[in-house]
Amino acid sequence: MKIYSWNMLFRNKELDRAFEFIRTTDFDIFCLQEVPADFLTRLETLPFHCASTIDAERIGRNTTPTFLVTLSRYPIERQTTVRFPEYWAEWPWRTRLFVRLMRPFHFAKIKNRHGLSADITVGATTFHVFNLHLILAHPDLRLAEFEHALVERDRTRPGIVCGDFNILESPKITLLNWLLGGRASDTLLWTRERTHIEKRFVSHELSNPLHGKSTHPLSRSQLDHILVSHSLSVKEAHVIPDRIGSDHHPIRVEIE
Repeated sequence: MKIYSWNMLFRNKELDRAFEFIRTTDFDIFCLQEVPADFLTRLETLPFHCASTIDAERIGRNTTPTFLVTLSRYPIERQTTVRFPEYWAEWPWRTRLFVRLMRPFHFAKIKNRHGLSADITVGATTFHVFNLHLILAHPDLRLAEFEHALVERDRTRPGIVCGDFNILESPKITLLNWLLGGRASDTLLWTRERTHIEKRFVSHELSNPLHGKSTHPLSRSQLDHILVSHSLSVKEAHVIPDRIGSDHHPIRVEIE
């Protein structure tokens, strides 16, 4: 099975090329984050099974939704939406001010955030597939959201967890952890979040085949993940060089 995950960026200016990339890629499961509404309509014309839910709504002059989309060559037996909490009322003053100052760079107040899970049947096996976009805030919230989503996991089935986890690992970028509501130590101890969440992957019997790879040039971090159950054998794992109009690289894992 060939599994892809990609945060395609809600303001992607190369949507025709992105559509052709998805349409012509040899995949079994493809998880997408930050999908614009019009692009979702185009994806639904493709000859794949499709599950979707709202990723988040960005609040500005107009409230703009983006979507999580899971495409599959195999039947999707069931899909479930995971609702994440609202945090804006709890943010410290520095976070609210930072978001307002960064509006020209497409930061915005967001609400109505979700994760997506789907049961996908391949032959005699049903996989429990998650598509997640964890919050760009600070490590405690990201870890809490990961655990909140995985409560829904059916451990009797092989698990695949895809998405943008927003884990920051470079000292050049972890100041965001403090600006977005975290502690000073979340900036200074920049490897701590990765250490903690990798332990959680192990506790959930999930492996991270792309551990140590950068999937986002600006952050120099592995933001994007395809986690697979320990019961599954990983044949290949790649970061695709062409970002196709996004700030994230698509990623690919093949299992057998």
